[in-house]
Amino acid sequence: RNTVRSSMMTEHSTRMDPIHHRIKNKNARRLHGCTTGTVVRALAMCLALLLHDGSSWQAASFSFQSSSSSLTRYSRPTRSTSRSFRALYATKGFGAASPKANKDKKKKRNDNKKNRLSSALNDDEFMNKRNKKSQNTPYVKSDLEALQAKAATSVLGRAVATGPLHGTPDADPFWELMPSLIQSRFPKTKDSELERVAGFLRHALNPDSSNSELASDTGFTEEDGIRPRQHIHAYMPNLGATQPFHDASQLEFCRQLADNYETILEEYHALVADVENGGMDRFQSVTSMNYDSGWKTLVLFYNGHRIEGFPYHLCPTTTRLLETMPLAGRIAGFNRQQPLTGIPRHTDGNNMWLTTQMGLKIPDGQAARITVAEETQRWNAGECLLYDTTYWHETFNEHESQERVVLHVDFFNTLSMTPLEIEILQYIYSLREQFMKAEGVSKVGAQIL
Repeated sequence: RNTVRSSMMTEHSTRMDPIHHRIKNKNARRLHGCTTGTVVRALAMCLALLLHDGSSWQAASFSFQSSSSSLTRYSRPTRSTSRSFRALYATKGFGAASPKANKDKKKKRNDNKKNRLSSALNDDEFMNKRNKKSQNTPYVKSDLEALQAKAATSVLGRAVATGPLHGTPDADPFWELMPSLIQSRFPKTKDSELERVAGFLRHALNPDSSNSELASDTGFTEEDGIRPRQHIHAYMPNLGATQPFHDASQLEFCRQLADNYETILEEYHALVADVENGGMDRFQSVTSMNYDSGWKTLVLFYNGHRIEGFPYHLCPTTTRLLETMPLAGRIAGFNRQQPLTGIPRHTDGNNMWLTTQMGLKIPDGQAARITVAEETQRWNAGECLLYDTTYWHETFNEHESQERVVLHVDFFNTLSMTPLEIEILQYIYSLREQFMKAEGVSKVGAQIL
């Protein structure tokens, strides 16, 4: 009303006072920009926040900033901006995508009003529905505080409290938030089911403690032994006895790989042909040690998930089988070992993982070998080796001209860990990867934890 009134007053005084005319128009534009610009965009930001949609929030936030600057210039909202917000509402179920849709909705609302009026005249059902209170429970600050308080007293909260930096400004926010995040994601889990996960958190927060569970774990040795504890960077206590090699036939996954050996080999050749025909060369050395030792990997999965842009249509059987396992670590893919090269003696620092490798292309005379601790085995085509990489291990391809190719899979230790523990660790590793991405340090092959 003020805008119309201002315009009418301005029209009356145009011929007498041009300067006053310009001022009045400017004030009218300022008022118009405030009502249709700022308010609409502020509402869009609120809607995006309620929808928990990051892209919508960013779009609304950007447009709100744009509108703020436009108000400073006393300019009207642009037509393209209005269209973008109509599109935003339409994608989320708000508003209409076209004038025709608006017209149809208006007609529908009028029809609904008539129907509701008839119902109200006939009985009280409509009024009863209107007066019925909503069953939705809002998520308020007190709920969040209650969740944090409960998580702090849980076995995971007590584990985080043992960290040397807990409660200080230098504490790692990732680990400080972990008890609440796990409590929210797994609300029905009992403390008794999380004892070993709590041990994992204690080690992550204080890996060098001489009083840690790792320091007293008799399953590990000192530096000169076959399983040095000094090289462990991720640890879960009380997983029981282990050994360098395990019987691969006890895992259904290994049996499935063996049954599909020929198909998996064909899919490997299809991926290699894709590279040779101009596709992206996806073979990489995950570490400098692998590069120097003539070992390259075609990574299919990283940290348990697919890799964007990978041609999975060329290896559907391999992909399907890999997704039946709780994949872990940096490698699930095809490893190539060049002739007369080998990976030097080393140990991997995660006792929650096991590794299996199925032979695909093996040099004549079983000329490729792997030694774990003090035991040496050789690959055979279509057969799996299952071993624990927390022991010292090394490989070598003794053949002078033939390469060795295996399907390599790191996965969470299904022989010792419970399904719940594995699911929680997968959740932690996934969150950690997102945390690393936010810091700009995550890439395929990077160590997560």
